[in-house]
Amino acid sequence: MSNIVVSFGEIMGRMAAQDNLRLRQSHLFDVTYAGAEASVAASICNFGGKARYITALPKHALAEATMDAVRRVGIDTNFVLRTDTGRLGLYFLETGANQRPSNVIYDREDSAIAITPADQYDWDGIFEGASWLHLSGITPALSKNAADATLVAAQKAKAASATVSIDLNFRGKLWKWHESKSGRELAQEVMRGILPFVDVVIANEEDCHDVLGIRAGETDVHSGELDVSRYPDVARQVVAQFPNLSKVAITLRESISATHNNWGAMLYDAGSKSASFSPLDAEGNYRPNEIRNIVDRVGGGDSFAGGLIFSLTTPDLSEPQTAVNFAVAASTLKHSIKGDFNFSTRGEVESLMGGSTSGRVVR
Repeated sequence: MSNIVVSFGEIMGRMAAQDNLRLRQSHLFDVTYAGAEASVAASICNFGGKARYITALPKHALAEATMDAVRRVGIDTNFVLRTDTGRLGLYFLETGANQRPSNVIYDREDSAIAITPADQYDWDGIFEGASWLHLSGITPALSKNAADATLVAAQKAKAASATVSIDLNFRGKLWKWHESKSGRELAQEVMRGILPFVDVVIANEEDCHDVLGIRAGETDVHSGELDVSRYPDVARQVVAQFPNLSKVAITLRESISATHNNWGAMLYDAGSKSASFSPLDAEGNYRPNEIRNIVDRVGGGDSFAGGLIFSLTTPDLSEPQTAVNFAVAASTLKHSIKGDFNFSTRGEVESLMGGSTSGRVVR
């Protein structure tokens, strides 16, 4: 079996206000193409791995530009479905600064992936030679069709003996497709149907509460300080609800301001019932990376997921502590890169893992 990572989900046009302008000030936008699952695939390819991306896109020039952006980093797009109906989804980004947060406006209704039924994808071909499938909680938030396709993808992956990971990624602005249920109710119902087919769960500080109703004690994610000692218990509760899980990863972001975050993560291994935190100081205690002057935090979680999947599928990086170290270093570097994709190389990530933090010019 080849070591191909498949990711399934929506890719969109990203319309970003220039510099730190507010959207209402903006007349020109920086246009790139991105989505959570595509960003994960891009990270894996930039680290030297193999990734295959699955989505549905209309047949027009903007969709071709989208595919060009994905192919440029080496992602296999042979199974991208091109449709006669539906549109390219968009999102508009206003980058925050200091105490003003970033803001996203979605324009994704009736996108190609949202209206495409699950049986339109060539699942047998998609999983040929694949060892891993990555999903997120964003795509099933778009529509019932997209939710059904996400579930079928997980089921088909398990039938093909592939490992399945999912980033819970709760997006309250998106879960609107069931009129009689709130966003959290719908997310919990749908994601609980998918999780029995998952091996590795990835979440941030809030996702386990929003999607699974599990809280990290009285930790307040908006206070700028987390009680990280609570998160191994959160992971144990997740595994107790879904004993099929082998690992639970939780990113730990302390937002001091829009441009100053502390960043780290925990990886819980269900087999050994042990948690590995990263980064660690010289005494072996958790000490998050302090990221000042953030260039672009959008895609930070996806770069963690990409780094984690790459490390877990690479023999010399797959030990839990090494894997979470790699993922945290990769996502730390992403905060310095404009756009959703992490263009860091494996060598650059390993250099940061080794303590190269000065940012000196490499000559």
